[in-house]
Amino acid sequence: MDELTFLDIVKVVETYIGEIKPQIVYTHHAGDLNIDHRLTHQAVLTACRPLPGAGVRAIYAFETPSSTGWNDPNTLAVFRPSRYVDIGRHLKAKAAALESYVQEMRAFPHARSKEAVEALAEWRGASVGCAAAEAFEVVREIV
Repeated sequence: MDELTFLDIVKVVETYIGEIKPQIVYTHHAGDLNIDHRLTHQAVLTACRPLPGAGVRAIYAFETPSSTGWNDPNTLAVFRPSRYVDIGRHLKAKAAALESYVQEMRAFPHARSKEAVEALAEWRGASVGCAAAEAFEVVREIV
């Protein structure tokens, strides 16, 4: 993405928002160490501006192991989850899906290992009283 202008990135996101017309959008966390993730977050916010008649009712930021947690914790953009989704029944399916990302996965104790991803899901679940959860930061939510 470093070869694209920010406006070009926004236009791509706007095209998909226009075609799909989602009510909920999930995006990377603003404080991710990965610059592509930060650009994606900003492009989503720009493409999903809360204009009158806009269809996006909620934007949630997710954490990415080895990107969200590796940024400087002294920045303003620290991941602070406020929405949790119980995935206890789906943790094995999530682990199986991670096998599709074989080039991105690493051996434990790397944060992007299968074991670490499962441990994070279990920790997020334990934080809210369930076996496993996905945690999100509410960027915007209209209820």
